[in-house]
Amino acid sequence: MSMKKKNLRIVAAQINTTVGDIGGNTEKIIKSAIAARDEKNADVIVFPELALTGYLPEDLLLRQELYDETKAALKELKTKVKNIYIVLGLPIKEEKHYFNSALVIYNGKIIAKYHKQVLPNYGVFDEKRYFTAGAKTCVITIAGVKTGIVICRDMWSKEPIRAAKKGGAELIVVINASPFDVQKPFSREKTLASRARENKLPIIYVNSIGAQDEIVFDGGSLVVNSRGVITQRASFFSESLMSVDFPLSANRLVLPQKNIVELVYQALVLGVRDYIGKNNFKGALVGVSGGIDSALTLAIAADALGKDRVRAVYLPSRYSSDLSAKISAETSRLLGVKHTTLSIEPAFKAFLNTLPKEWRKNLKSPVIQNLQARCRATILMAFSNKMGSIVLATGNKSEVAVGYATLYGDMAGGFSALKDVSKTLVYKLAKYRNEISKAIPKAAITRAPTAELAKNQKDADDLPIYPVLDEILERYVELNQPIKKIIAAGFSRKTVEKVIGMINRSEYKRRQAPPGIKITTCAFGRERRYPITSKFSG
Repeated sequence: MSMKKKNLRIVAAQINTTVGDIGGNTEKIIKSAIAARDEKNADVIVFPELALTGYLPEDLLLRQELYDETKAALKELKTKVKNIYIVLGLPIKEEKHYFNSALVIYNGKIIAKYHKQVLPNYGVFDEKRYFTAGAKTCVITIAGVKTGIVICRDMWSKEPIRAAKKGGAELIVVINASPFDVQKPFSREKTLASRARENKLPIIYVNSIGAQDEIVFDGGSLVVNSRGVITQRASFFSESLMSVDFPLSANRLVLPQKNIVELVYQALVLGVRDYIGKNNFKGALVGVSGGIDSALTLAIAADALGKDRVRAVYLPSRYSSDLSAKISAETSRLLGVKHTTLSIEPAFKAFLNTLPKEWRKNLKSPVIQNLQARCRATILMAFSNKMGSIVLATGNKSEVAVGYATLYGDMAGGFSALKDVSKTLVYKLAKYRNEISKAIPKAAITRAPTAELAKNQKDADDLPIYPVLDEILERYVELNQPIKKIIAAGFSRKTVEKVIGMINRSEYKRRQAPPGIKITTCAFGRERRYPITSKFSG
C-alpha cells in the first residue's frame, strides 16, 4: 500500500448538541461536515457519541417518535452532504433491541455500522436500562486506511480495540460523550496512552462539549500516536473542528491541559450557560449575601450569560452587617450586573407575629433563623416569576452534605452552580476568577464564613473548620472510605462521627435540592443514591 494512498485528513467535530433537538443537531452536523470538506479539505469528519440525539436522551429512547425523527434526519444528511465520509453517533432500534451506535456514511450510503459493546451502568450512566451491547468489531477502509470504530467506554476496556487490531485496523477512532470531573482529563489520557501502546496503534478520541442537566462534557478531544504520546489536543469547553492528518506527525508533543481549578471554573460557566440557554430562561437571579458563595455564583452567572442577563438581589435582615451590604454592592459593581436591595424585615416581623409567642423567645433557634432564609426565597421567587429568570441557589457541597442549608430557604432555586463544589474549592475558584479580572472583593474571601441569621453567628459555631470538614467529606462521600479508616487518617472520632451523622441525616434535604453541576467523581444526586430511611451509620 503506497503512502499516497494512506494520506488521510480527519476532522474531529467537537460539537455542542441538545438532547431531543434532532432537527437542530442535524443542521449543526450538516454545516460542520460541509465546512470540514470545503474549508479543511477533509476526507472524514467524526462526530461524538449520540451526536444526532444528544447524550443521554434517557427515557426518550423508549419512544418510537425519536427513531422516526432520526430516520428522517439521516435521510436529510445523506441527501445534503456528499464527498466526505461521516462517522456519526446515534441510537438505533433493530426489532426489539436498542443500540448505542456509530454509522459510517459516504455519498448517501451507510457503508458500516458499529454497536457499542461495553455499556456503563454506574454513576451518571444508566445505559443498560436502554441499550443492548453489541458484539461485532467494525474495521472500515477509508481512503486506503483500515479504521477501527469504537464508542466511549469501549476504549476503557482492552478487548474492543484489541479485536479491531486483529481485524487489521491501522487507526482507531473513538467517539465519546464523556462527562467532566476533576479526575477525568488525567484518567482519559492515561487510558488512551495504554490502549495505543498495547496495540501499537494511533487513536483519535473525539469528545462532545456542552452541558446536559447536571453533567458537563468538556471536549478536550485528543490524538495519541502508537507510542501513546499526545500529538494534538482540541480546546476544552468550546466547539471546534480539529484537523488530524494520518500518518501522524512523527515527533509532535502537546503540552498538558490547563490547571484543574481553571477547568472546573470553565465547567461551571458552561454548565450554567447551557442549562439556562437550552431551557429558555431569560437570565439568572442570584441572592447575594456578602459571602463568598453568592459572590462566586454571581461571577459565574455573569461570565456565562453576560452582565445584562443577570441580577443580584441583596435581602438584608436585622442581623445583616454593613460589611455584607458593602461586599454585595461591590461585587455587583465589579461585574457590572444590576443590583437590588430589599429588606426582609417587614416579612420577617409578620412571620414572627404569626408564630406562638413562646417560640419567639429564643432568637437563635432554628425556627427563627430559618424563617429569614425562607423570607428571602419567597422574594427571590417573586422576582423569578416577574422576570422569567431562574434563581441560582448558592449553597456549596460542604453545606449541602451536612444539611447546613435551609430547606425551602437558601436551597431554593432552579439550578445550583456550586452543588458539587466544596467550600475549600470555592475559595480557590474565587482567587482564580480574580486573576482574570477583579470580580470578588477581598473581604468576601477573608471574612469568617457566616450565615448572619443570628447575632455574632459563625459557621464554625456548628461545623468543623472547612479544610477538616471537606477532607472528611471527600473520604466518606467520594472515596467511600469507612469511618474506621477516616479516623485512622488522623481525624478525631468525635468529629468524624458528628460529620457523618449530619451527612446521613440530611439525605431527605438533598432529595429536594435543585439540580446542579457535577464536577467531582461522586456528586450528590444521580451518582450517590442513598436511602432516606436508613439505620446504617458506617
